[in-house]
Amino acid sequence: MTKAREQQIYLSATSYYHCVARCVRRAFLCGKDASSGQDYSHRKEWIVEKIKTLSGIFALDVCAYAVMSNHYHIVLHIDAESAENWSDEVVIERWLQLFKGNMLIDRYQRGEIKTKAELIVVNEIIVTWRTRLMDISWFMRCLNESIAREANKEDNCKGRFWEGRFKSQALLDETALLTCMMYVDLNPIRAGINTTLEGSDFTSIQERLFTFAQQKNQRKTKKAKTNKAKSNTATKENKINGELLCFKGGESLANDAQEGLPFSLQDYFELIDWTGRVIRDDKKGAIPSDVLPILQKLGVNEEEWVGNVNHFGRRFYHVIGAVEAMRQYSDKIGQWWMQGMGCSRKLYA
Repeated sequence: MTKAREQQIYLSATSYYHCVARCVRRAFLCGKDASSGQDYSHRKEWIVEKIKTLSGIFALDVCAYAVMSNHYHIVLHIDAESAENWSDEVVIERWLQLFKGNMLIDRYQRGEIKTKAELIVVNEIIVTWRTRLMDISWFMRCLNESIAREANKEDNCKGRFWEGRFKSQALLDETALLTCMMYVDLNPIRAGINTTLEGSDFTSIQERLFTFAQQKNQRKTKKAKTNKAKSNTATKENKINGELLCFKGGESLANDAQEGLPFSLQDYFELIDWTGRVIRDDKKGAIPSDVLPILQKLGVNEEEWVGNVNHFGRRFYHVIGAVEAMRQYSDKIGQWWMQGMGCSRKLYA
C-alpha cells in the first residue's frame, strides 16, 4: 500500500532526499517524439529554470539535478533552520510569489488587524505557510503543475503530463548522498546520450563545471591586493553557485549541514570523472590512487561503488544508508523490510 508523503519524510532521520518525476506513459514529452519527429527538448530548460526559481523561494537547497527526455531527478536538502528563522513578513513575501494571499493577510500587511482573534488566525496562516515552504511535496507540486500547464498550453490540450506521484528516497548519510548525487549527475552518460560531463546538458555537474571554469578564468585575470582579498576569493571558489548547494569539505551531515555538502569540490570532480569513464567504457580496472582515499574516507567498499552508482535506481527504493539506519527508518514509517538492505550491507565497508 502506498504511504502518504509525510509518512516517508523525517527530518530527524535526514534532511536530504532524492526525488524523481516521470512523464505519463513514459512518453518523450521533454525530448524528441520518434513518431512525429517533433522536438520538445526546450521544455528541459523550463524545468531547470523553475527548479532554480523555486529553490530561491522555498527553504530547500538543490544538491543535484538531471533533466532527461521523459523524467527528471533532483536531490534536495531541507533547510529547516533557515525557515524557522524567517520573519513573518519574509514568509508572507515568499508565499505570495507562488500563490494569492487572502483578505486577512492583506489587512495584516496594511496594519489594519485590530482584534486578538484576527491576529491568532493570521499567525496560524503564517505557521502553515512557513511549514509548506520547507515541504518537499509542496515544492514538487509547484514545479510539476507549472510545467504541466505550460506544456498543455503549448500542445493545446488537457490532461496529465506527469505520472501519478513523484518518487522520493531518503538519503541517510554521506555515503548515500554521494552515491545518489553521482547517479543523478551521470544519468546522461549512463543512458548513452553523452560521453562527457561537460557535454551532459541540463545536469548540475555541467553547471558546476562551467561555473568553476568561468570563475577560474576570472581569477587568472585579477591580482590579489591583500591577504583578505585572497581569503574572500577562496571562499567564493568553494561556493560554486548560489542556486546549487555548495561543497564545504568533509564534515559530517550532522555538523552544520545547512552550510554545504559534506565533501570537497575537488574530491567530487575527481570521483565523478573516474566513475563516469568506467560506466561509459564498461572497463573498471584499478582504482586510481587519487580516487581511492575518497572512498576509503567514507568507509565505502570500492569493489561495490561503481555498480551501486550505475544501478542505484534499481537497488534502492524508499531509503539508502547503513543497514542499521535503514532499519530505524523502516520502523518509523511502519515497514518491516526495506529494499536495498543487501546492497547496503555490501556497499558499506
